[in-house]
Amino acid sequence: MSLKPRWAAGEVTLGAWCMVPSPLIAEALGKAGFDWVLIDMQHGGMDYETALSMIRAVDLSKAVPIVRVPWNDPGIIGRVLDAGALGVVIPMIQSAADARRAVEACLYPPAGSRSFGPVRVGLRDGPGYFATANDRVAVIPMIETAQALAEVEQIAATPGVDALFVGPFDLSIALGLTPGDNDGTPVFDEAIAAISAAARRAGVATAVLSNARVAPLRIRQGFQMVSVATDINILSVAARADLDAVRAAATAGESHA
Repeated sequence: MSLKPRWAAGEVTLGAWCMVPSPLIAEALGKAGFDWVLIDMQHGGMDYETALSMIRAVDLSKAVPIVRVPWNDPGIIGRVLDAGALGVVIPMIQSAADARRAVEACLYPPAGSRSFGPVRVGLRDGPGYFATANDRVAVIPMIETAQALAEVEQIAATPGVDALFVGPFDLSIALGLTPGDNDGTPVFDEAIAAISAAARRAGVATAVLSNARVAPLRIRQGFQMVSVATDINILSVAARADLDAVRAAATAGESHA
């Protein structure tokens, strides 16, 4: 179970994003049929223990468990991998040196410097985990700052990097725009094109935080790891829609009374 062979085959993988600290929600999203489910420890509400439980919940489905860690720190990166994550999204990568540190934290020697201690993931995958871990774990640095954009070619070419993840909100801020998907604005479009081109030249995938409205565009742009739903947005939108529908029906009923 890994996203890397699918990317190498040119496939697009669609995922869901977890901000809510809930193993039950993670399980529901995994069972919904997504290719991957990401547990967001950077901006989400979960601590490590909850993240571990969410990874276990995702493992009940065919979805690949991915974690966005809070920072480029080998301690937390090692812990989420030992918990069973098969991909790590690392925020605020600024340079090729940062990318190398992320790779080293994710991979066992000689490719990296990850410490051996796969307590939980060893229960899931057995004693063969060590031999296959480096081939299965996806190292995914985020490109979301002006410096990262300036050094994107070097970051993409860093050995061990598997995909470049575009953070459209922070990238927009770095470009002097309001946070969001600013497609149609030349500076934003040029940034997306530059990141995609760097990834293609390096032979790595591109990934992006997205939604159901924008995801088809991202797929046409060549992104292979695309989120299409975020748990808190799903909950909020569905709740508002149901509430509005009942209020409208109740109002219509009153008018016919």
